[in-house]
Amino acid sequence: MGLLTIGAFARASRLSAKALRRYDELELLPPAHVDAFTGYRYYDEAQVERARLVAWLRRIGMPLARVRDVCDLYASDPAAAARDIRAYWAGVEAETAVRRDLAAFLADQLSGKDTTMSQLTAPLEIRYAARTDRGLVRETDQDTAYAGPHLLAVADGFGGQGAPAGAAAIDALKDLDDAGAAGSARIGDLLNALEDAVDRANSAVSGFDGSGTTLTAMVWTGSRLALVHIGDTRACLLRDGELFRITHDHTVVQSMIDNGSLTPEEAVTHPERAMLLRALDGGEESGRADLRLHEARPGDRYLLCSDGLFTVVADEDVRHTLATVDAPDDAVGELIARARRAGGPDNIACVVADVVPL
Repeated sequence: MGLLTIGAFARASRLSAKALRRYDELELLPPAHVDAFTGYRYYDEAQVERARLVAWLRRIGMPLARVRDVCDLYASDPAAAARDIRAYWAGVEAETAVRRDLAAFLADQLSGKDTTMSQLTAPLEIRYAARTDRGLVRETDQDTAYAGPHLLAVADGFGGQGAPAGAAAIDALKDLDDAGAAGSARIGDLLNALEDAVDRANSAVSGFDGSGTTLTAMVWTGSRLALVHIGDTRACLLRDGELFRITHDHTVVQSMIDNGSLTPEEAVTHPERAMLLRALDGGEESGRADLRLHEARPGDRYLLCSDGLFTVVADEDVRHTLATVDAPDDAVGELIARARRAGGPDNIACVVADVVPL
């Protein structure tokens, strides 16, 4: 194979010379030869294929660190590289759905549709219950559950200090349970407050070295709710007898389900089912927590739970319990009992909240 100048290689790969110099510095696309006297970079023709792949991956917005991983994987296992690209794009689409909801809210707000949240529709309140259970196998309970007039939350800690990490994350959100502030705030203000609270939660978790937590929380505001979610704790909605999941797991197996390489049934027993792609651990990934808005209706019932429930209790059994057990506290007790009857292999966190007219 012959050597190409950086200009010729840039044309062949559809990457600019400036990009090639940057990718050289990052050791993503190092040249085959650098002239010792002039510093000119020369590339092997065999590098064109990798360079073109880099160009296409950057065009779809893939971060450079992941581009490097996909390119390295492609060299040894093209099928695995293809699966990773599908998983990346599935994640992009999930995040786009979250941003779409926020964009719709902003459009409504700027067009004058948004007033204070208490003016949007008839105000509602929630009746709620929250509980955790150690389960039948774990020596300690690292789950945390909280329910108040305006805040519902579950956290599933991990690591040697998982329990205090989860508790610290929820404590950082408790200011949002202030009934007066929540009732009069505008949605934009609430989302900003929720984002700030997540940053505080992540900072609090950073004090527990090597530990972290998932977090799923809802803040109620008259007739709407704001949802924050990171990790694999879940929020579900029972409406008109049907059960809907309104969070998207940030896990390896969920990305495999998204790209079609794994079925939901196979995910239940997959050896990497507990491996998280996002969590609160003091790092920068907390900035990628999902923020969403939902309209609440009288008669809605919400469930927030950890994987100690949904990995062992079938969706239909969860739906049936939520649909037939009246009081939130009784529903929480029955769901935990079902998880324990299924072996209780993990800690169980459960919050049930009913939406009723104020």
